[in-house]
Amino acid sequence: MADSDRALYFDACATSPTDPEVIDRIAEVQRSAWGNPSSLHGHGLKAAEWLERSRVQLASSLRAEANDLVFTSGATESIHLALLGRTVDRAPRRLVVSSVEHPATMAAAQRLAIQGWEVVEWPVDPQGQIDLGQLDSLLDAPTEMVSLIWGQSEIGSLQPVEVVGAECRRRGITFHVDATQVVSQGRPDWSSLPADLLSASSHKCGGPKGVGFLLTRSHPRESMVPWLGGGGQEQGLRSGTQPVALIAGLTLAISKLPAWTSLHTSPSTRHLRDELLASLLEDPRLRLSGSRDQRLPHHISLLASDDAGRALSGRALVREMAQQGVAISSGSACASGHDGGSAVLRAIGLNAEASKSGIRISLGPWNNPSELPLVQERLSRSLDRLQRR
Repeated sequence: MADSDRALYFDACATSPTDPEVIDRIAEVQRSAWGNPSSLHGHGLKAAEWLERSRVQLASSLRAEANDLVFTSGATESIHLALLGRTVDRAPRRLVVSSVEHPATMAAAQRLAIQGWEVVEWPVDPQGQIDLGQLDSLLDAPTEMVSLIWGQSEIGSLQPVEVVGAECRRRGITFHVDATQVVSQGRPDWSSLPADLLSASSHKCGGPKGVGFLLTRSHPRESMVPWLGGGGQEQGLRSGTQPVALIAGLTLAISKLPAWTSLHTSPSTRHLRDELLASLLEDPRLRLSGSRDQRLPHHISLLASDDAGRALSGRALVREMAQQGVAISSGSACASGHDGGSAVLRAIGLNAEASKSGIRISLGPWNNPSELPLVQERLSRSLDRLQRR
């Protein structure tokens, strides 16, 4: 992406511009190792060498073992493999998910509900974090599996996955983490994270679209069933010819990230985020949604209203900003085609009208301090225009 194209791009949670070094790596591998990595001739062996080199390097970056990695087409597929592959051959019991999960997790959960599983939503507080007061009751029998989104893409709130994971491990419950937004900011330490399964995508952190991964551990993997059948690639868990060049790009993108250390990750982006947030909240028509402190370091989520306190349409505000050359979002890009209000905002206690008023501004390393006054000015102008309609 040219500098002029991305100068006012503030939608990193939807996707990030592909890192130029990643593009070069993809092109290098595509030119030199275009064979099928399952083929036994020279072209295939060269592709297989790149595939396994990438697997070892990515595993090392995440402090995982190489055989912990299953490459997929992205987080949506990884989530479905984690939830459906872990449960398909088991008698229906109970799956617990938070009430602010990504649509991909909710879709997989609905599939399990059709198969007879009891799906229970873990309530969240007004900041979008799960109510730990319900931990014991929700993790009691017959709970078999828990799936939580680590960093909520729409309101930015971080969930206490270490606390929940430790309790799941103590009780023998399988714990899956949707780490898509967290991995966009830093590399989690798989060796110390109390989770059995972790899903992520490439394109949030400077990598290419169309590739992601699932991290597994030996004991759930032994009882997993592939969601897609075929050639038996990826330890038999994900059939289909691996996109070696995309995997090489994913590996390089993640290797360039800092280690995930929660609120101390991505300090330059976080400081820029804090400066922009403080300036935006000077406008009484904007208020923060989600947690102020336990939040993804690049994420701002706001509720918009007019001078009288009436909710304004977040989607209309996004369109106004786009006309002024600023790219932001009205919520999860994966649900952007719907105008029925945000299920996530309803889960934190907002009414139907307020649930349509959310916007998301998310930053990346391509943003700089000189852009912040422009965002503030154009957002204020957009609010003025909507009020006059």
